[in-house]
Amino acid sequence: MTNEWLIDVLADLKAFAAKNELSALAQQLDLTAVIAASELAERATGGRTRDKGAWSAHEGASRRPH
Repeated sequence: MTNEWLIDVLADLKAFAAKNELSALAQQLDLTAVIAASELAERATGGRTRDKGAWSAHEGASRRPH
């Protein structure tokens, strides 16, 4: 089961905020969606995300993939 629904909900909330001239909220929801996507990707890869050619472990350590 994927968690794409979470990103969709955040996009809907952002659209609502923008439509209702809640610009600060819309900007915050945009950032929230980026963070959510990053954390979901990290969770899906077992705590590692690909970032500029290096693998970052959840603890923040960087190392190259084997």
